[in-house]
Amino acid sequence: MGSVGQSEKTKYAAAAMQWGHWLAGMALAASLGCAGVAQAASTQPCRVEGLPNEMQCGAVKRALDPAKPNGVQIEVHYLVVPAMARNKLKDAVLVLAGGPGQSAIGIAPAVLPRLSRLNNRRDLVFIDQRGTGKSAPLQCADASRLPVQQAMDPALQLQRLRQCADDLSRLPHGDLRFYTTTIAMQDFEAVRQQLDVSQWNLIGASYGTRAALEYQRQFPAQVRRTVLDGMAPADMVLPTSFSADGQAALDKLLDACEKDAVGDQSCSSRFPQLRREWEALLGSLPRMVSVRHPVTGASESFHLTRSTLLRAVRSPLYVPALAAGVPAAVHAATRGDFSGIVGMANAMGSRKSTQLAMGMHFSVVCAEDAPRMAASQSTPGKDFGNTDAELYGPVCGFWPRAVVPEAFYTVSPAQSPVLLLSGGADPVTPARHGERVAKSLGAKAQHVVVPEAGHGVMYVGCMGDAVYRFIVAATEAQALPQDVACATGIPRPPAFVPIQPTVAAGEKP
Repeated sequence: MGSVGQSEKTKYAAAAMQWGHWLAGMALAASLGCAGVAQAASTQPCRVEGLPNEMQCGAVKRALDPAKPNGVQIEVHYLVVPAMARNKLKDAVLVLAGGPGQSAIGIAPAVLPRLSRLNNRRDLVFIDQRGTGKSAPLQCADASRLPVQQAMDPALQLQRLRQCADDLSRLPHGDLRFYTTTIAMQDFEAVRQQLDVSQWNLIGASYGTRAALEYQRQFPAQVRRTVLDGMAPADMVLPTSFSADGQAALDKLLDACEKDAVGDQSCSSRFPQLRREWEALLGSLPRMVSVRHPVTGASESFHLTRSTLLRAVRSPLYVPALAAGVPAAVHAATRGDFSGIVGMANAMGSRKSTQLAMGMHFSVVCAEDAPRMAASQSTPGKDFGNTDAELYGPVCGFWPRAVVPEAFYTVSPAQSPVLLLSGGADPVTPARHGERVAKSLGAKAQHVVVPEAGHGVMYVGCMGDAVYRFIVAATEAQALPQDVACATGIPRPPAFVPIQPTVAAGEKP
């Protein structure tokens, strides 16, 4: 929403064009993926929804409880996209999904085109972490088609989660104490051994960064390179950090709108009272509002609370292109039209690749974050307050939880190069977490901040090139530092301006 001159518009267009090139490469990567490569006997040809060509899939049997190797067994499933070249390298690229609760195999169709060059000489591996995808999934009932009132009511949400915990506990693999990051990374090591991979090149985003750090802590010699995109370290305490980080991103958006003052279509010209409108909107809650359901299209009325509005507004802040619509949505809401806010909130969660296995999500957060909430050093945001703690606190009060080893919360100096990436407008894993982790990792780490990027910067503008150079570099000295000056000038997308209907001469508006 900052003022965008012609040169900056050109940069923005170039970045968008590069993104298109990545997408165009998807068909090529898929068509060449299995060419002339002998796979380990542990994998079999398979089809994955969203990928046009046959890939390789496998699974490794693991004890649900590591202390009982002969007890309940689960299968941890994985996808291998074979290297395109015949003389492939044995250090594969392992993609760690976010969430917690995302399926790595589920995001593969979206991620593959962005990693096509790395796939030239290296296998790409996607492991469904235990509790997600096909690996002993812990799915709660889908609430996306519920009436808005039911979907957004905190009491009903808590009731659904309690029911989910009860339902999951009756599954053969339903002991929810054994889905921690620490145990899951031991599964990932078992996959490495089964595939005979010499070392992993780890690429983790969001929660995947926590998983990557934990794998690196337990198995440092098995890691060649690590890319951490949007740091979510074990010590961040998710429910409380959400408030401070969400507030910082929202304040930055409001500030950017006020500073964008060039032209009659600028943000401050279109929405000159945006900050006051936002404060007035918060102050008007709770209240009854009417909207069209973003999935079914049916007109519905529901009781909108302050916490519900805050969660709805934070969702588009993850993606600057969506956040560009927040000023118009807030402006419309102050006039009684909440369709924009509800629609943007649904835009993130409705995508299949972003949907979470909520049983796994709460098993991780309740074990790793909730016990440290009371001692958290994060100051709640003035608007967001304790919104998230008020959800996670009660849920984690009844959710079965593991006891996490204290070493899990430590970050030791890195034994191999680490590239950390942060978005300056990220509402959930901003640069403050990356700075802390980079300091602990020491001399073999480089932290890069892209000022106007949101949640996930790996393929914003030229950052994909930097990641590629980092991983393929033959030596550690060539891997770091990476020159990423090209990314620092990428502008914030301008504020969305709703299209106004054209009124012909003589017609009433």
